[in-house]
Amino acid sequence: MTKTIEVLRILLPVALTLGLGALCREKKLLDRRGVEALKTVAVQIGLPAVLLHTFATADYSPATLAVPPLMFLLCVLAWALGRLAGKRLGPDDRFLPFLTTGFEAGMLGYALFTLLYGTERLADFARIDLGQVLFVFTLYKALLYREEKGRVPLDRLLREMFLSPIILAILAGVLLGATGLYRRLIPGGAASLLDACTDFISAPVGTLILLAIGYDLVLKDIPWRKALRAVGLRLAVMAVLGGAMLLLFRLVWPAAHWEKAACLMFLLPPPFVLPVFSKDEQQRVYLSSVLSLSTLVTLCGFIVLAMVG
Repeated sequence: MTKTIEVLRILLPVALTLGLGALCREKKLLDRRGVEALKTVAVQIGLPAVLLHTFATADYSPATLAVPPLMFLLCVLAWALGRLAGKRLGPDDRFLPFLTTGFEAGMLGYALFTLLYGTERLADFARIDLGQVLFVFTLYKALLYREEKGRVPLDRLLREMFLSPIILAILAGVLLGATGLYRRLIPGGAASLLDACTDFISAPVGTLILLAIGYDLVLKDIPWRKALRAVGLRLAVMAVLGGAMLLLFRLVWPAAHWEKAACLMFLLPPPFVLPVFSKDEQQRVYLSSVLSLSTLVTLCGFIVLAMVG
């Protein structure tokens, strides 16, 4: 009975908040502009506060420094595998490689990981996320721009990257944590003031994100065959690369206990920003459908993780 209560304690808030998001759509309590505002507050204000605190309080070692480059490489491999498979499965689907790589950690991963394992272990997830964040802000966006427009606006990519609140928060957090400055601020109480600010600002992030996802989770007008093919291919790619990463963690860093963070990361859907890059309305519907189905897969995986502890 205790295990059942523990699992329900994790799952019910997620189900309830997703349901409230869907209710807001059905009852028109929120419109599209309102939902986009929720996302903006969560991702541009709340999430940077989470990342600042997480990286400021994280432990830094040669092992932790090796994880982001490894994750970047795995994202590149996932894109390459998607492109290779796409030539056989969907030669007309130029967005297929972008559906097999990248992870929506900001809009979903951090909220789910916190519910499962608490904030004290969030640094495990953030270390893995850092590599894919750098991938999405650089190579992923560059390839998307090239696919859609035929050229890569390097100045725009660099500006978006270095002016992003997420990147700035990560850089500030790493500066505080890796230099030991955060630890030196603890005796005088300045660190506790920083903690109070980041905790307060980041408190509603999970609720805002899940409300927005519930609002967007619409399963009508889906091109099922094409969408299921993309979701299945992504699952296959994630199983191979995720399994390889878990095996590497066990062999090289057995004491790190990063397996749970990696499992959740490789269950996440592709970046939610992807439909924005398509000019074709039918293509946008297809991409949104894949993201919705992938989100459902993530939530099913989340249930399994909650049940196995």
